Amino acid sequence: MIDLSTLSMTDIIRLQGALQQELTRRFERPMTLGFSDIVASTPYFERFGDAAGRQLQQLHIDLLQRCLPPHGGRIIDTVGDGAFLAFADPDAAIAALIAFEQSVTSENAGRARDHQLKLRIGVHHGPVLTDGDVVSGDSVNLCSRVAASANSGELRITREVFQELAMAHRLQCRPVAAVELKGVARQVEMLAFDWRDLSVFPTRIRFEETQEELELPAQDIVSFGRLRDHEGTLANDVVLAPVDPVQARQISRWHFELRRFADGYRLRPVSDGVTEVDGATVAKGSDVPVRPGTRIRVARVLTLTLLSPQRVQAEDSAATRLVL
Repeated sequence: MIDLSTLSMTDIIRLQGALQQELTRRFERPMTLGFSDIVASTPYFERFGDAAGRQLQQLHIDLLQRCLPPHGGRIIDTVGDGAFLAFADPDAAIAALIAFEQSVTSENAGRARDHQLKLRIGVHHGPVLTDGDVVSGDSVNLCSRVAASANSGELRITREVFQELAMAHRLQCRPVAAVELKGVARQVEMLAFDWRDLSVFPTRIRFEETQEELELPAQDIVSFGRLRDHEGTLANDVVLAPVDPVQARQISRWHFELRRFADGYRLRPVSDGVTEVDGATVAKGSDVPVRPGTRIRVARVLTLTLLSPQRVQAEDSAATRLVL
């Protein structure tokens, strides 16, 4: 046992160096980290109460606990509406999080729009200190900031993750605009990972009359209608607003929804207004599958096309080559 009171300043500095080397040698290792946070949980608690809020939090954790272990992942800690995750390597992390996102989609299919589980996820790969249980270090802080920077429904990864991924997973990534991460001095390159099968899930929509194109929101229910706001809140995710006011009145305030399932989107009219899918009229409350290339005619005045995945893949591949 060392009597610290007998050590000189030089002895203590040398001891600090030796301890630091031993700490690094025994406990530092590369690890893939993740943070998963529920989007807008505070207003959800305020609107629906503590019981509903806790149920949503528990669903989040239950789905993670179901999907992570088969891929070697685990929950390190939970705080409020978030979960801190650890994986053996980036490809294992991506595989686990794809399974998790698919499970969230399946659960959301049976939940009302206001009660959807919406998440933002960040993933980083870097050195940490761990004894097999506790995980700490700058990489943990960086990962939490990456998750906080993600958009609702987005799985955002750092370049360090991207560089470790298999090529098949790399091709599902696209660069995102640089943002300043709070408390992080250096510039962090980030990409969004699209876990969906682009041969099944469209990612954009085109208004044929104007050729305007929009990204589909990354969520499990996307609403379409002419109403923009309702009682101070967003009424529709995609506003259908022809220039001609007479035509605009033919479109219902809430006209139809795209609902995401594990095997693709399904269109559901929510009004008595006419909705046609590839030339066939769809009755209110009915579900019909839609895919890239599907044409949707709204009230016989507006035509929308779900864009083909080949176009998106070509754009994403070109973008991905920029960061290889």
